[in-house]
Amino acid sequence: MESPLQDRYRAAKSQPMPMVRSIRRHLSIAGTAVLVLASAPAIADSVKVAQGTAAELGVMSVSLKDAVKLNYGIQGQLQGAGTPNEAGIGGFLPLRVGKQSVTFLDVLANVNFADYPGYSSITNTTVAGGTVSTSTRLGQRWLNGDRSWMYGFNFGYDSRPMATGPADTGVNVSNSRTVFFQQMAFNAEAVSNKWSANGYWLIPVGQFGWGNNSVPALNSNYGGDSLMTVGLDVGYNLTPSARASVGYYYQDGYRNAADASGAQFKADYIIANGLTVGGKLSYDPVFNTSASANLKYRFGVNGYGAPGKGKKQPVLMPVVQALSSTPVNRNVRVYDDYPCDYGYGDQITDSVTQCN
Repeated sequence: MESPLQDRYRAAKSQPMPMVRSIRRHLSIAGTAVLVLASAPAIADSVKVAQGTAAELGVMSVSLKDAVKLNYGIQGQLQGAGTPNEAGIGGFLPLRVGKQSVTFLDVLANVNFADYPGYSSITNTTVAGGTVSTSTRLGQRWLNGDRSWMYGFNFGYDSRPMATGPADTGVNVSNSRTVFFQQMAFNAEAVSNKWSANGYWLIPVGQFGWGNNSVPALNSNYGGDSLMTVGLDVGYNLTPSARASVGYYYQDGYRNAADASGAQFKADYIIANGLTVGGKLSYDPVFNTSASANLKYRFGVNGYGAPGKGKKQPVLMPVVQALSSTPVNRNVRVYDDYPCDYGYGDQITDSVTQCN
């Protein structure tokens, strides 16, 4: 039987000596330090990638001649504040593609359909279908030095023959006519991978242009008016496929009846490569609350969404996609709160085509 002294000796012997424990601790710390030092370059690379500079994300290496191509397809929208139900075809044609810039032409042609039964898109007289409107934009877009922003401007001409039907106010009207409206448009834009800003100015021209003090008679009781509209939309990319914007606009018409400020909210979602759906909600004291939806499909668009067939195409950043995007704010907006017997001696007969 072992003595207590032997028990204590055996227990002490089974424990590491203080020097041994110290050596083990230092070896453990040294090993950890070696692992940290060995992984430092990888950590640094990860930080750089997370920062997402244009060069490291591959944006600088993208050739605009490969990214900006002819695209074409269909578009359509539901009636809104002064705008019709319509659907048609359109195309974006790059005229010149440089290292950092694009000169382009964009054209649309839409068939205009009738308003919803009993709901006028121009406040009183319902719009009939069967006319064709057009829109043309010539523009220039360019990227800044590190391709973090795209800037651009475009201008063009829009036409809208508008057929009319009965009023939705309960007033019986006769001598319904098709009238022709036209406008010049100017647009300036700035787009980053997260933010965007779009300013526009729509100016009615021609026989019933802005400042001509003349509106066309739509029927026996109402005269129409194309509205001068100036506005600004500010947008944000919620995800690579979803974006939203808020905007302010001011509209001005003949005899001041349509003069008002308004606000609008827009949202767009890219369902698949080239296919986009969207909606718009607006309010102003003239048209009150108005909601509209739209759809666009373009062949030949590089973008987010469903993968392409065959060879997988690289995903383009929004700032590069914006170079070949279709310009917006293309409709001639019309309002009709002008009875032709307004008190200025205006009367409608078969031979009279406008309210003076």
